[in-house]
Amino acid sequence: MQTLIFNGSPRTDGNTSAIIKSILKDLKGEYQILNAYACDISACTDCRYCWQNEGCSIKDGMQAVYDYIQTCDNIVIASPIYFSELTGKLLDVGSRLQTYYCAEKFRKEKLIQKPKKGAVILVGGGDGNMKKAYETACVLMKHMNCTDIYNPLFYHKTNYCDVTDDADIKAEIKNITDFLNG
Repeated sequence: MQTLIFNGSPRTDGNTSAIIKSILKDLKGEYQILNAYACDISACTDCRYCWQNEGCSIKDGMQAVYDYIQTCDNIVIASPIYFSELTGKLLDVGSRLQTYYCAEKFRKEKLIQKPKKGAVILVGGGDGNMKKAYETACVLMKHMNCTDIYNPLFYHKTNYCDVTDDADIKAEIKNITDFLNG
């Protein structure tokens, strides 16, 4: 089993990373973590190359991600919430999934044949809402052929407490891991 984890957090020791580390303790198979703030992946430039060609005109770290998306069984999107949305760097990476949308819309091709399971983990504080970020994550999942997405894990208390202190979140993490392993 293979799992691709998109980590949208700029903090390597923050709450989002803590949840990812907890998932990895019991996750079966191999995994790759794409750290949006540390990767060599540019945002889509809307050059429209993918309207008529497979892939992307930008040659960077996303090429390996495209390959892994083809073969993996699970996709996890984990992100802090900034102004009720996924982080900007994660959205930059996500914009490069435009090639899958264009394949279906303009070229009438389905590039990813293998269906996947998915999970969305959203972490935040403040006065925002997680609904928009979840909807965005689900659109990204759809374009990677995630046909079964687990209930989202929303943790919206980071202004008051650390995620590692929350027993309910620990139970949810176990449920997500069991779902991905199943």
